[in-house]
Amino acid sequence: MARPNKQKKYPKNGRANEKRKAEEEEQKRLRERVEQYDPAVDEASLAQFSDLPITQNTLKGLKDSAFVSLTEIQKKSIPVALKGEDLMGTARTGSGKTLAFLVPVIEILLRNDITEFDGLAALIVSPTRELAVQIFEVLVKIGKYNSFSAGLVTGGKDVQYEKDRISRMNILVGTPGRISQHLNESVGMETSNLQVLVLDEADRCLDMGFRKQIDNIIKHLPPTRQTMLFSATQTDSVQDLARLSLVNPKKIGSSSDSDVSAVPESLDQYYVKVALNEKLDVLWSFIKSHLKSKMLVFFSSSKQVQYAYETFRTLQPGIPLMKLYGRHKQTSRLETTMKFSQAQHACLFATDIVARGLDFPAIDWVIQVDCPEDVATYVHRVGRSARFGRSGKSLLMLLPTEEEGMLKRMKLHKIEPKFMNIKEKSKKSIRPQLQSLCFKDPVMKNLGQRAFIAYFRSVYIQKDKDVFKVDELPVEEYAASLGLPGAPKIKIKGGEANKNKKNQSRQLLQLSKSNDNGDPSDQPAKVRTKYDRMFERKNQTILSDHYLNMTKAKDAAEDNDDDDEDGGFMTVKRHDHDLNEQDLPDLSLPVSKRQAKKALSRKATLASKGNPTKLKFDDDGVAHALYELEDEEDFIKAGDAKQQKQDFVTKERETMKVQDLADKDMERQKRQEKKRKRKEAERQFREEAQYSDDDDDDRESIPDLERDMEPKADTDGKKRSNWFDEEPASKKQKSHDKFVEYNEPETLEDLESLAATLIGN
Repeated sequence: MARPNKQKKYPKNGRANEKRKAEEEEQKRLRERVEQYDPAVDEASLAQFSDLPITQNTLKGLKDSAFVSLTEIQKKSIPVALKGEDLMGTARTGSGKTLAFLVPVIEILLRNDITEFDGLAALIVSPTRELAVQIFEVLVKIGKYNSFSAGLVTGGKDVQYEKDRISRMNILVGTPGRISQHLNESVGMETSNLQVLVLDEADRCLDMGFRKQIDNIIKHLPPTRQTMLFSATQTDSVQDLARLSLVNPKKIGSSSDSDVSAVPESLDQYYVKVALNEKLDVLWSFIKSHLKSKMLVFFSSSKQVQYAYETFRTLQPGIPLMKLYGRHKQTSRLETTMKFSQAQHACLFATDIVARGLDFPAIDWVIQVDCPEDVATYVHRVGRSARFGRSGKSLLMLLPTEEEGMLKRMKLHKIEPKFMNIKEKSKKSIRPQLQSLCFKDPVMKNLGQRAFIAYFRSVYIQKDKDVFKVDELPVEEYAASLGLPGAPKIKIKGGEANKNKKNQSRQLLQLSKSNDNGDPSDQPAKVRTKYDRMFERKNQTILSDHYLNMTKAKDAAEDNDDDDEDGGFMTVKRHDHDLNEQDLPDLSLPVSKRQAKKALSRKATLASKGNPTKLKFDDDGVAHALYELEDEEDFIKAGDAKQQKQDFVTKERETMKVQDLADKDMERQKRQEKKRKRKEAERQFREEAQYSDDDDDDRESIPDLERDMEPKADTDGKKRSNWFDEEPASKKQKSHDKFVEYNEPETLEDLESLAATLIGN
């Protein structure tokens, strides 16, 4: 329900007064057009945004953003929303729902003469951060010629920074959790003048566990507001939410739009039947054969996204790889979203967090590695491609146990993807590479184990047991396909409770943990300073819990395997070794001088006990001697002793020949390097002599470096050093411009000889 218009006051300036009157007349004409609008008659005449009763500033912003033609949902919803009526819209993915509510929001605020001093007038709630950022960017583009102030509030950003500025915002876009937090905590969050509330992707908000946050938001808002609710599907929970927040809403959307089978018409749909242990091989082969494409790959859990991203990035398929999931940092998520939107050829591994509302330009393929939980999720996933009439393709990987049930449910919604056959010659196995990665890197092995457990948990919690049959999955084969030496133990817990816990307020969670009884009202919570938070931080690679579990030994690993969530990964096996008391040293005090001398004398100890023996332990904890002799029987089986000796000598001789060739080659390179340095020194000396003063009569002629490299005997029988004087040798005073050439010292004797030569001269 819309609020009544405010009384307008004209400024005293004449020119501003005329401008204000013109704006009022324009608003009056637009209001008359809106009141006279009849959907049954006038809807067919609407084709472009210029046909709508909206202001010129909004039309200019739409035109600058290349929004000209109206989509079906925009034709039906914008005129109804401009009338001030509550709206409940349903449309297929990629149909332009964002503009269907942003254009009415701007026009409603203009009609009610909202300024920056009027506070919050429009609130837009979105389920994910990425979708909220996308809505805010579109709002900034189309509303740049209006004077409203708009803000974006999402999780992962500085709360205090938002609190200081939220009181000056007219339009606020955000996620349910952060908006609910500001309504409870921010002093400047005043909602008494709110004109319109928009709930975008309401079904997704409820599916993600934000029901309590949305109820809290609605309680803080005035009842005399206009509400617009947009959803891709009409579920029972959405109907309940509509009854609580909307008053006599107008339902927009044809029967085909409200059906979950409303996939884009320009989308080519395919599916393949793949065994669980071959999924990564098929995905790798598909990426390698489509390096000039833009792909979006869906997994069922974030752990699978991390493992696939890290392993594929190490193997380098030849295309930029990216990852996106819920528990990423805010800056990383926004950076990944922007990079993937701007990339021409890239592959993004993601969870269902990007399955709703996000508009990535020109996606060629949508690949679903894991089966979606229902047909609606399938529709939203494939809807990332073939948007706004563009062409696109989708590929669904189904297990043999999922094929019949999932295709049957898709057929009920008139979705029939085509079967695609995989050629064996085009499929390449990466299992050996994954095994090598997990063997060399414990962190990679831990990621593989977590991905294994996360997949089985995701299948276990699915409601449709006719499609998802966790008991029929090949456990050991799937673990081997991930490169793991064995299948980790799986402990299933949580489910819906984990989802609610994930979306719970962290401050309330910390408050409950601080009390022994878990009731925040029993006793006051401990005040946590910034220093407490600083010391609680952990390096995600070094000090995380799973890494500490890898590096520390557990005394009772075998007894506590059931309590280890990750299956007792990297625990040290304890073995009880048999101890011989005769071999233990005598630690009793000596009773005589002879015993004391023997105990303190190393020679006496070796004489009685023999030389010490060094032991080494294998992976099973068994001790072995450092050098073990071969058994006599094995030696005899190998053949004649003389022949074995001859073979060994021959083998070593061949090895020495190869090494001699390498040494000779290295010596030859050293000689060539010496010769090159000598030639370079000669060239430099000649250049200096060429550019020196020609009038210097005392200058000596250029010496021959080839001749003077070695010391030569003078007439008196003494040796002459390799110094080249700028002045005649008859002069006793030595010049400071002399230099000596020498070979680079290779031994300690060469270094001492060089030092003596320098000191003596």
